[in-house]
Amino acid sequence: MKLWLLRHARVLLPAGLCYGSSDVPADTALTREAAQAFAPLPPPGTPVWVSGLLRAQQMVSALQAARPDLGAARMDTRLNEMDFGHWELQRWDAMPLSAFDDWMADFAHHRFGGAESTQMLLHRVAAALADLRPAQTADVVWVTHAGVIRAVQHIVASGVQIKNAAEWPKDAPEPGGWTSLSF
Repeated sequence: MKLWLLRHARVLLPAGLCYGSSDVPADTALTREAAQAFAPLPPPGTPVWVSGLLRAQQMVSALQAARPDLGAARMDTRLNEMDFGHWELQRWDAMPLSAFDDWMADFAHHRFGGAESTQMLLHRVAAALADLRPAQTADVVWVTHAGVIRAVQHIVASGVQIKNAAEWPKDAPEPGGWTSLSF
């Protein structure tokens, strides 16, 4: 099975804001461009799963316009970006250093912003992956977010558990970009 991981396009927010689970829109023109660039890659009839957040929904709509043979997408909130709680829509550089220190001291279990920990994100993404593996032998597309893509990369490389931030994948596709993993 090949899992295509397509990230939403750039959001319509000022640079430097934490927007994790906030339901913010993406740039329409960039979304269309990214969908058209990605569209030739998946084979006909490839199932598509999509995050419940607007920016991912925009991407899947643009992808379906370019590739109607992919059909209706399955919405799955387990593909939503990490929830940063009270840090949502705050400037990253305005957050106190102590908040980051607390997160790095317990990267797996600390709920940065009070809502969701990295380990919680990994568990929900692993559950979504588990739903794929027994049922799929062909390609699947996930339209999702950088945190989810990094979670998939970590799970594939190291399993569901994480000890510290040094284990977290550093790279994810730029907004509108994609990567794939084969199982």
